[in-house]
Amino acid sequence: MPLSRTNAMPELRTDLPSTRSRRVVVGGVGVDPFTEAEVVAWVTAELEAGRGGHIVTPNVDICRTLARDAGLRELVRGAELVVADGMPLVWASRISGTPVPERVTGADLVWSLSEQAARRGWPVYLLGGPPGAAEGAAGELVGRSPRLEVRGVDTPPYGFDARPAERERVRRAVVRARPRLVFVGLGFPRQELLISELRRDLPDAWFLGCGAAIAFAAGMVPRAPGWMRRAGLEWAFRLGAEPGRLARRYLVDDLPYAVRLLLDARRGVTARRSGL
Repeated sequence: MPLSRTNAMPELRTDLPSTRSRRVVVGGVGVDPFTEAEVVAWVTAELEAGRGGHIVTPNVDICRTLARDAGLRELVRGAELVVADGMPLVWASRISGTPVPERVTGADLVWSLSEQAARRGWPVYLLGGPPGAAEGAAGELVGRSPRLEVRGVDTPPYGFDARPAERERVRRAVVRARPRLVFVGLGFPRQELLISELRRDLPDAWFLGCGAAIAFAAGMVPRAPGWMRRAGLEWAFRLGAEPGRLARRYLVDDLPYAVRLLLDARRGVTARRSGL
């Protein structure tokens, strides 16, 4: 059965600053110190003003990729909103003395942005996930918010973006639908590269690169209980659910990087206190 969200969406703030807040650098990535509610409020104000944008949600794995690729770092830096989807980033920011307020995940934003889209009458489009995921997620989102208009769904086959004709078919379908919100769950960096193309055709739409969030929303991939997410243990839950696919990424690649991230944050604090 699809999982429901464990926490209600907090009340939206209306006192956000008129310009983008100063980003906090965590692991070499500039992150906007926003809560989930503030992200929704920001996107709401921008859409009401007729301005589009792009939300990137870096986690440890994405930060590790960005450390090796200057082009992708520039792509992420140019996004209108960059929020920390990973508790190690939140912890590192706190250790450094420039805390971000909370973890903000694509998996949660799919729900909260859809709820706001239903209230405001913004059509949405779901792109990505395993076969059937976009359709299943659309059904779950509409079930939660009956007034939500899903303008289109598409689950293109893996590798479609390397085939010009198939990539063009996907692009044309999204543009033809004219959504105001587009959830793109293709994994980083494929989703961000496609979003950079789609934005040229849909400058007044907002795009969320959301990874596995579409499969989560459809109930096809289980999500960790709320207490594990709050404790920074969602990775352990996912590892237990998909060990064959995630063991190397989480244990060999990401875990050492996360440890270095936290140690570097501590060393930076120590150096500042020592006047070095």
